[in-house]
Amino acid sequence: MSALKSLALAIEVATRARDQADQALMQARRAVQQAQGQLDQLESYAADTESRWATATAVTVSAELMLHHQQFLQRLRQAVGMQSGVMVDLQRKVETARQRKVQEEVRLTALQLLVKKKLSARAQLEARREQKQMDELAVLKYARGAGGVGGQLNGEGS
Repeated sequence: MSALKSLALAIEVATRARDQADQALMQARRAVQQAQGQLDQLESYAADTESRWATATAVTVSAELMLHHQQFLQRLRQAVGMQSGVMVDLQRKVETARQRKVQEEVRLTALQLLVKKKLSARAQLEARREQKQMDELAVLKYARGAGGVGGQLNGEGS
């Protein structure tokens, strides 16, 4: 019985580990969604800024203002690039979390199958014991019945 108790405890621990892996996966996916939202905002802002600048260049603009604008756009592109890097890292984390969840699910399923097999083996062993007891009881009843009948015949003949 202690083996089954140990397995039950292992299943409980594996269930918690699987649930934690599931939570980690959901958090990683939320982080990707948030980072994607930030990336979309940065890209949209960069596109808007460039389109506004295109219409503003129709008016004469000083070289200094143009230089500042180009520097600003360069930094904006750097921010977009950095955010893209963040997205790649977060997507790796999602994949790692997904793999961990799958591993935890496999582990839990394996433990559950092991418990099933042990319970099945235990039930088969118990059924064999019961069958053996029934067979022994039948042999005893038969022996008593046969011995009594044979004894009466032998006793009557004497």
